[in-house]
Amino acid sequence: MVFSTLIFLAGFLPLFLLGYMLIPKSLKSVKNIYLLVTSIIFYSWGGPKFIFVILATTFVDFFLVGLMDKATEKGKKKILLVFSLCINLGLLFYFKYCNFFIDSFNQVFTQIGIGEIKALNVVLPIGISFYTFESITYAVDVYRKVHKPLKSFLDYQLYIIFFPKLIAGPIVRYHEISDQIDDRTANETTENRLAGFYRFVIGLSKKVIIANAMAAQADGIFDGNLAQIDWSTAWLAALAYTFQIYFDFSGYSDMAIGIAKMVGFKLPENFNNPYISGSITEFWRRWHITLGSWMRNYLYIPLGGNRVSKSRIFFNLWLVFVFSGLWHGASWNFIIWGVYHGIFIVLEKGFLLNIYSKIGRIPSILINFIIVVIGWVFFRLENFSDAVLVIKKMLWLDTNGNSATLNADFLFMLIPAILFSIFAITSKTEGLQTKIFEGKFNPKEHLAAIIITLVLFGLSLSYIVSASYNPFIYFRF
Repeated sequence: MVFSTLIFLAGFLPLFLLGYMLIPKSLKSVKNIYLLVTSIIFYSWGGPKFIFVILATTFVDFFLVGLMDKATEKGKKKILLVFSLCINLGLLFYFKYCNFFIDSFNQVFTQIGIGEIKALNVVLPIGISFYTFESITYAVDVYRKVHKPLKSFLDYQLYIIFFPKLIAGPIVRYHEISDQIDDRTANETTENRLAGFYRFVIGLSKKVIIANAMAAQADGIFDGNLAQIDWSTAWLAALAYTFQIYFDFSGYSDMAIGIAKMVGFKLPENFNNPYISGSITEFWRRWHITLGSWMRNYLYIPLGGNRVSKSRIFFNLWLVFVFSGLWHGASWNFIIWGVYHGIFIVLEKGFLLNIYSKIGRIPSILINFIIVVIGWVFFRLENFSDAVLVIKKMLWLDTNGNSATLNADFLFMLIPAILFSIFAITSKTEGLQTKIFEGKFNPKEHLAAIIITLVLFGLSLSYIVSASYNPFIYFRF
């Protein structure tokens, strides 16, 4: 079930919120059970077969981590940690990457005359990349003594399966949410519910009104004959996809944060205006923040962090981005996208950041926006030769082709897409954005916010009802 569908907006969400608010605040354990049951129902709606996978892995993980914490010998602790990691990563590998490696090996085997390996008939469980990383954080953080293991199995399941963040994040570390699972009555206020609703509708509008319009234009070009497009059409498609993926994914994160806030949870921010970044390093502090934090804490630091030689730091940074690309999908285009970003990160550590500091903020933002836009071509096109062809056209290395017909919705929404992407470029507008996201208004401002939010909600519903085109990029991750 996707947040931007009529069945969720008109059915599941209002019934979920009504049921939650009818339970007295004093019955904290009942509220948690209610959240767990509704989360299981939510997940089962889209993947009824795979709910048993996530239920089984949470069961095994909970007891393995409990045994690990009780173990007195360091060697035994490590064995139990490795066992937990192998289970989670093994399932992720089987469901998400097994056929990718089989296909890659088959290409090599075909060239040298060896028979092919038969591909497996597997379907990717929804959200497995996100909840696998959360399971890993729980086990590693208990091992590192960041927090104690949970006493309640149901609380652990709620941490993993809590539906707002289950499908597409944010990726939440357990210590960021543990106190809220235990007691969040102080956050269950009318003001927080209103703020959560505002945030949800902002995300819904970004997804349905802006991202979908961008998607129609991008898909119309990228899914066509790429040899026939000219340089302007190549840039048009890349820009459309650049805004599509941002408003699609950040919109979904806004909706997740908003829903959680309406029931007393505060989830970490996942986006912070990434297209106003003055470097790729800064971009990754603003884009998919919780994934970047996960990669830093559970991959980069264990590889040595900043405690190793300069050359090893460069290699580790590059390797982290290779894995980041692979995390996004079982395809070489994602790996190439990760390699591409990793190269710029290393170059920035070497000398580019010094150049950016000399040329100023605005030129740096423009340069890095172009770098990001070109990178998204690798992310969008599964065929490497297609991606290279489009980039050649963008760089005027291939001047053949014709201009594309512009989608009317795209033209209408392009200016809002640009404006909202750079809205927080000044300190004043950034402060206004923070105020809107947090929903800290006086009574008159709340009244205005309610009216605007209801208009946006109604407009979003009309878009959903009238349009059959409603893709969601990160649903497959």
